[in-house]
Parts: sequence; structure tokens; C-alpha cells
Amino acid sequence: MERQLVELLSGLVKTESVNVELVLLSEEVHYPKFYDLNIPVYHVPRRYKRDPSVFWRLYRLFKETRPDIIHVWQSMNAVYALPGSCLLGIPLVNGMIRIAPDNLDFNNLIRARCTFWFSRKVISNSLAGLKTYKVKEDKAVCIYNGFDFGRMKDVEDSEFLRARLGLSADLVVGMVAAFSEKKDHRTIILAAHDILNLRNDVTFVFVGDGPTLDDCKHMIDERFRNKIKFLGRRMDVETLVNIFDIGVLSTYTEGISNSIMEYMAFEKPVVATDGGGTAELVTDKETGFLVKKQDPQDMANKIMLLIDDKDLRIAMGKAGRRNLEKKFDYRSMIDNYISLYTSIFPVSAHSSKS
Repeated sequence: MERQLVELLSGLVKTESVNVELVLLSEEVHYPKFYDLNIPVYHVPRRYKRDPSVFWRLYRLFKETRPDIIHVWQSMNAVYALPGSCLLGIPLVNGMIRIAPDNLDFNNLIRARCTFWFSRKVISNSLAGLKTYKVKEDKAVCIYNGFDFGRMKDVEDSEFLRARLGLSADLVVGMVAAFSEKKDHRTIILAAHDILNLRNDVTFVFVGDGPTLDDCKHMIDERFRNKIKFLGRRMDVETLVNIFDIGVLSTYTEGISNSIMEYMAFEKPVVATDGGGTAELVTDKETGFLVKKQDPQDMANKIMLLIDDKDLRIAMGKAGRRNLEKKFDYRSMIDNYISLYTSIFPVSAHSSKS
């Protein structure tokens, strides 16, 4: 979610029609590029999980800065911003839909019901997200994430990195994802064990950290500890994706995945759990394989198909890159957001801030 916001802000600051100011409700920043964009950044940190003082502090900030549009990026932020938006008459653009679960949890359902009514537009990065949240047609907007191919220019040499990481196997199957309750690392780890029981020319690499990481490490059979590697949280994600032969995303719910876009940009075939917005990004049997949820055998079978067929890996990887360039263009994403903002607040009236 934070990566997607950084990508959007990086594009908007290069435009003349939109001036951007950023409000952060957390001191924890995973992508400090926020601070390299030369935009005003306001900190309104929550002192604890449901801090009511944030309502008042945001209201005062909005009253002082007078933005033309308030664009929120997360569900609780939408709740906090709502009183200031209503009292000051500032249009609220609600961008809280970043995933498309089968069933909404109670908190997100309540936040959606409370805030959608007062939002000028509700944005999702997938059509599946709009459907899941049952957004009314007159407010619903789908704007796909866009991939900035400029991120690929400084990657480290893949052979050198493989050697440095001790990856001596012929093939690398990788997954980039936080270890959280929304990601299904258990299924891919079980699939990895099935594959490693049959062959020893594959290494599985996991990039990311989070609360479920230790439990996942404890799942690994002692025989395969040198074949299943956990690299933790890394800032050189593009370089790591470049060493993969196959990119995997095993998940319970998803919108439009950053990780899958990164795999496709580097022409890696994808094996991903079907559901949410993933089918809008991955074309089954063309750019990769969509597999059943929580089905290690299905996942293992699809990965094995790609392991055994280099030509198929290459063909799917190239098809994925073409699909990314066509449907998830970075410039198109920026233009779509600008069009949305200007439809709400025409730039002829003022220079817009969001």
C-alpha cells in the first residue's frame, strides 16, 4: 500500500496541474522516498490505536492548509478525515480499497459503510475490489496500479548476487510478500517441500518480514534448510526479483499485487493464488498460472510445469511483460488520477492540492 502511494506521489510531483501535500498518521515509514519528493509532509501521529485526538488535529490542519481535495489511502484514515472533510466542505476521495477479500472483516465493513456515503469518489486498484465492497456505480472508480520501468535500471548483476546469497541451484523460485495474515506462506512452503522431495536443482527464496515469519521458518524440514531461504525485509527488491526464474504469490486476498507487477516487469512467469484482483493482472495459462486457494498440490504442479519447460517460462515471462506495458502503464495511472482530481475540482478554478 505504501509502495503504491510512493509511486503515485512520484508521478504527481512532476506535473503542473496538481500540487501535493502529504499527511502521515504513523511514524513508521517503510519507503523513505516520501522525504525525497520535496513536498510538504505533516505528521499527525496516533498516540495509540484509536486516538480520538486525531479527528481534531486533522480538522485544524485541513482548516489551516485548505486543500481542494482530501485523498485518503487507508480505511482508518478515511474515518479520521471524514469530519474535517464534511465540516469544511472539502471533497473526500476515498482510496481505501487496495484488496478484494472474499469476505470483509467487520472493521473494514463498518468503515466502508460510514465513509463511502460521504465520499465524492471511491477508488479501487481492481474491479474485484469495487465489487467486494459493493461500491455504488456513480462513485466507483477503478485505477490500476502503474509500474515505473525506471525502477529496473540499477539492478545488481544477477549471477554475482546469486553467488553472494549462496544460491547454487539451477533455478530460483521466489516470493516477495510481507509475512502477514493476508499472505498464505504456508501453502507455498508445503508446495516447496513436495518439489524438493522430487528434485534438488531448485532453491526457494522468500523476501519480506512480519509477524508470521518465525512460524514459517519452523515449518521447514531440516533436510531443506539450505534450499529454502528467508532473506528478510530488503530495499533491493528489483535486484532480487531479477534473479528469480519463477515468481510466486501465495495469498488469501489481493488487489493488484506490487510483487506480481515486479515479476512481470522482469519477464518472470507467475504462479499466483486465484482471487481478488489477481486475475485482472495474470492471464491464466498465458502470463502464468492461477492456482486454487490453500492447495499446495495445485501450486506445486504448476511450478513444476514451469521448472520442466524453459521455453514455457520464457514465453510466459515475455507475455507478462507485454501485458504489464499495455494495461498497467505508469503514465496512464498518473493521468487517470489527474483526470479524477480535475473532474472534482477543475484546475481552471485553482491550483489543486490533494
